[in-house]
Amino acid sequence: MISVFSVAFFGQGLVGLGWAVIADISPRSLMGVTGGMFSLAANLGGIVTPSVVEVIISATGSFAWALAFIGVVTAIRSLAYLFILSDVFRTELDPG
Repeated sequence: MISVFSVAFFGQGLVGLGWAVIADISPRSLMGVTGGMFSLAANLGGIVTPSVVEVIISATGSFAWALAFIGVVTAIRSLAYLFILSDVFRTELDPG
């Protein structure tokens, strides 16, 4: 159980990495909007995931499939971060 909590706390620490990327790539004039969209996406996951886990547990009667679901979502997110995110540079807007 200690190892599970250790991995969870490590993952929680990586949340700051997402905010650092947002601060690096968003246009200066739209940093608040970009941060708000980032928070919206993150919080939608926090709203939807408990409902999905409840449905899985109700359907199967086991937490094993719910944990597998969380593991798959985490793996997809990690792979997306590794392979979709390329060079990080600030997006500049044309003043016109």
